[in-house]
Amino acid sequence: MAVYLFAFIAFTLDLAKRSAETPVAVTAVPAARVGQLASAGGTATLERPAAPAAPTIQRRSGRFERVAYALTILGWLLHVAGTVLRGVAAHRVPWANMFEFSLTASAIIVGVFIVVQLWQDLRFLGAYITGFALIVLGFGTVGFYVSVVPLPPALQSYWLVIHVFVATLGTAFFAIGAGLSLVQLIQSRREANRFAGLKFLDTVPGSVALENLAYRVIVVGFVFWTFTLMAGAIWAEHAWGRYWGWDTKEVWTFIIWTIFAGYIHARATRGWRGSRSAWLAIIGFSAVMFNFTIVNLFFKGLHAYSGLMS
Repeated sequence: MAVYLFAFIAFTLDLAKRSAETPVAVTAVPAARVGQLASAGGTATLERPAAPAAPTIQRRSGRFERVAYALTILGWLLHVAGTVLRGVAAHRVPWANMFEFSLTASAIIVGVFIVVQLWQDLRFLGAYITGFALIVLGFGTVGFYVSVVPLPPALQSYWLVIHVFVATLGTAFFAIGAGLSLVQLIQSRREANRFAGLKFLDTVPGSVALENLAYRVIVVGFVFWTFTLMAGAIWAEHAWGRYWGWDTKEVWTFIIWTIFAGYIHARATRGWRGSRSAWLAIIGFSAVMFNFTIVNLFFKGLHAYSGLMS
């Protein structure tokens, strides 16, 4: 948590530094104009095109960003080590109660964030990801910690490994998609001249690009969540003799699936773009967090495995 805290501070300082910078906009000169200048001896002064393209911001990663990302990787390695050691102590996978799930889920979310950098530079979400991991670990350690105890009979199944792990992967992609959607909302308002300041947004993709990135990430999460729903039904049949029983946890898992299915369908067929799709993505991730916290803590059912009642 201390390493994540320093990473969060460094990412925040990087955003502040981006806001203080004056980015250099590079405007492309049409090739025909360049040819004319070359034929004239190349001594004439370049004129601005009549309809210049949108400026392209060129920026190298700053010192704070590099330090923050290195600290994030270091914190994640320590995080994974702690998660593995919890599993070794329990002689099972470390996600059988709310403390263990908060430990594992936050590690997977940070891990997915690190891996995604191989596909797309999303380090501008670093403060969001490290801050989120810090909050989850803090609440998990202070509010949800329990000692290692034997598994209840219903959890003594290989489906515990498959079902919960895939659900956590889906949660990780939903978290990143929600972060991209949040930045998209801010960026779109700034592009519409509704926000002054926030110059660091000059160094992140435009609202349309952010929306497309969020959509791709959420589709991956939706695939994992669909498998989670199906695997949960199969596990329920093995454990309780029925595939579906309208248990609170089952209902909320289906609600989350429905929200993201609606998000994908509306965006693909109804042309829901812009702020409407972004808000739907954020609502979906909020439902995931509601399912993990409120449902686990305050609703009774067959899925009451928080470990806090024992």
